[in-house]
Amino acid sequence: MNRHAERNEVESKHLYCGSKYLLSGRDGSAARTPDEHDGHKASPGSLRLQGPPGRTFAGMEPTLPFTRTRITLLFVLAASVGLSLSLIAGRVIVTHQIRFLFLAWNLFLALIPYALSTLLGLARGPLRARLLLPVGAAWLLFFPNAPYLVTDLFHLDERPDAPLWFDLALILSCAWNGLMLAYASLADMQTLVRLRLGPLAGWAFATVALLLSSFGIYLGRYLRYNSWDVLANPLTLFYDILNRLLHPFAYPRTWGVTMVFGAFLLLGYGTVRVLGRAQAE
Repeated sequence: MNRHAERNEVESKHLYCGSKYLLSGRDGSAARTPDEHDGHKASPGSLRLQGPPGRTFAGMEPTLPFTRTRITLLFVLAASVGLSLSLIAGRVIVTHQIRFLFLAWNLFLALIPYALSTLLGLARGPLRARLLLPVGAAWLLFFPNAPYLVTDLFHLDERPDAPLWFDLALILSCAWNGLMLAYASLADMQTLVRLRLGPLAGWAFATVALLLSSFGIYLGRYLRYNSWDVLANPLTLFYDILNRLLHPFAYPRTWGVTMVFGAFLLLGYGTVRVLGRAQAE
């Protein structure tokens, strides 16, 4: 093997493992397996490798994107979303009411940021560099739709057409899927930032993204804006945002919702990461 081939092999080991980092350490890295500590080659299913800080996006090659962890996560998320859709369909069939059919649309919107972060994670070399700005902007725009599902608990009420416990399970399952899709997607994006700028920048990005998504939750729940209003109704959206930034004390609910949901989402995300680190150890 020549030097060029050896270098490519070494660089390929600094792979991006996508949602594996959802179950990783505080700095975005994951614990090594015992075989790696002993200097032996780990099996493909046990790889927990870390890309070095400072790598450029063009230089990151996801040589093993479909790891066992990512495939398992995809199956679990698919099963969980499938359960929610089954509950929605069952309610419509039994009650002949489409009252909660909107939850299926909200689930679809929650899937978009995870699909976008997966696309960036699977892109190679120059393609990732070209996709970074447009896909990253689209991800940030659609990301609030995932945790937004938590606020659909507002629709829970006693109704004659279905028992309250069923509606509670239905809405909770959708809210759970929204949170898990949000955290899985954010873990992917945080990893991309960490590989380029380091772990501190990765956590700063995650914090800002969750706070912005909390503000987006307020815009969607109380002002009834959608992600596409950035293009369809930009002036009105810009005015409402600017007005709240310039006169914060006139809109206490805006910042109350943003701060409370921001703290909730941050603590939830941190808990998931710590649990993943504890399991890895």
